[in-house]
Amino acid sequence: MIISLFFLSCFEANAQQKSATALYLNSLGYVNVAEQDSSILVSLMYARSDNFTGKLLYNDLREAYLHKDAIAPLLKAQRLLHEVHPDYNLIIFDAARPMHVQQQMWDVVKGTRQQIYVSNPARGGGMHNYGLAVDISIADAQGDTIPMGTKVDHLGREAHTDYTAISPEALQNRRLLISVMREAGFRSLPTEWWHFNLVSRNVAREKYKVIP
Repeated sequence: MIISLFFLSCFEANAQQKSATALYLNSLGYVNVAEQDSSILVSLMYARSDNFTGKLLYNDLREAYLHKDAIAPLLKAQRLLHEVHPDYNLIIFDAARPMHVQQQMWDVVKGTRQQIYVSNPARGGGMHNYGLAVDISIADAQGDTIPMGTKVDHLGREAHTDYTAISPEALQNRRLLISVMREAGFRSLPTEWWHFNLVSRNVAREKYKVIP
C-alpha cells in the first residue's frame, strides 16, 4: 500500500507539472516525445514570438506531442542519425498543433504570397493538426542547430528542398536530415526543408482526427 501511494504521488506530481494544453493532448491520446526519447531536443518556435507570425501562439505548451503512430518512426530517425553522427541529435521546433492555432497562422498569411506555405483550416488544415508532422532540424553536441541555409520557419524560396544556392555545408546538412527522416518513414515537404509528414493528406483525413 505504501508503494502504491508513492507511485500515485509521483504520477500526480508529474501531472501537475504539465500545462493545460499538454494534459489536453494527453487526454486525446497523443504522446510526449520527451517521454519516449529524452535525447531528442525540443524548442517549440511558436512558444516564442520570433516566428513568422511575430506572435506567441502556444501560451503554455512547451512539449512536443505526436500521434502514437508517428513516435516509432521518429525514434528510428534519431537512431539513424546517431549511426552517422553519434554527437548529433534531432531537435523539434513544432509537432502536434491544435486547429485553433492553425487558424491564427492562416489569418496572418491569408491574402499574401506566403499563404502557400500555411495550410488553410477551412480545407482541413495540415498534418500538424493530426499530430502526424514534425518541424525538425539537427543539433550538435552543444545543442546548437547546425547550418541549414535558412532558419526554421523561413517562408521563401530559399527554404525549398531543391534550392541549392546555399553553402556546401548547409546543403549537405539538409540532405542528411532528409535522408534519415525519409529512411525512418517520413515524407519531406518540397517547400520547407524542416517539415516532414508521416502520411498523405488523403490518408490522414480517412484514418485520423484533427486536434480541435
